[in-house]
Amino acid sequence: MTALGFLYPGHSAEDDYPRIEQLLGSDVRLQVVHTDIGEDAHRVDALLETGSPARLAAGVEELRLAGAEAVVWACTSGSFVFGWEGAHDQVRALARAAGLPASSTSFAFAHAVRELGVTRVAVAATYPEDVAAHFSAFLAAAGVEVVSARSSGVATAAEVGTWGREEVLALARAGDHPAAGAVLLPDTALHTAAYVQDLEAALGKPVLTANQVTVWEALRLTTRRVNAPALGALFTKEPLVQAPTP
Repeated sequence: MTALGFLYPGHSAEDDYPRIEQLLGSDVRLQVVHTDIGEDAHRVDALLETGSPARLAAGVEELRLAGAEAVVWACTSGSFVFGWEGAHDQVRALARAAGLPASSTSFAFAHAVRELGVTRVAVAATYPEDVAAHFSAFLAAAGVEVVSARSSGVATAAEVGTWGREEVLALARAGDHPAAGAVLLPDTALHTAAYVQDLEAALGKPVLTANQVTVWEALRLTTRRVNAPALGALFTKEPLVQAPTP
């Protein structure tokens, strides 16, 4: 059994995690602990507070007691707004507080893009334009070229959490670009776990979504690989553990 820990801000799309656990179909357990989001706002100042060390540290003891072998801060905007160096500092502080290997969803995207062998991506973001620009800058610092970035201007995670399949597909289609080797949907408040196959079929290329890459990153930290085609191209790379195809 591999136990993976996630710090998830507030309540929006956390039900993606039990769904992903089921799709993995192996001896992997996903433990989610909710952090205090503070003000639910896609604004840089609010997001900096959401990702502050005190808010993250508050949840790590529960994850330790649950036997987690690694912890990931399951928030993209609450990590990339700190910038490349600041996001590294955030993860180092989380690792010290947890006494475990640690990462964040922003780094998960950077590592997942590299895993796919992609260098040029399109971003389809729910965020306002200024917040989305921080994500593009973070990817650029990771050596990833953003050929297109679309912003939806949604002000809160709560609103994003109400989006269903059609809204998610429309977002991905609108954000795609012919020159992009993959399309990235960066918000962990967005339900995507049930739609990854549909997204990749509609776009004809890999699609990386926030909760999907967050779980993959936790597996990477524990040197586990799971072949789970329902979770997209990212989960079909050199598997060591076979999960059944739904």
